[in-house]
Amino acid sequence: MFKEMYVLLFNQITNAIEALERGDAGQARTILIRAQQDSEELYIEGIEE
Repeated sequence: MFKEMYVLLFNQITNAIEALERGDAGQARTILIRAQQDSEELYIEGIEE
């Protein structure tokens, strides 16, 4: 579970950094919010199993 969360967050943070480098702060924000939500979902699923 934690490995999946790490990979998801790492990749999405990379995408957010790329968006910031393009000057697209709104897209970076959206990417980070989605990463947070997806990671939380993985965590909750792991607890329930």
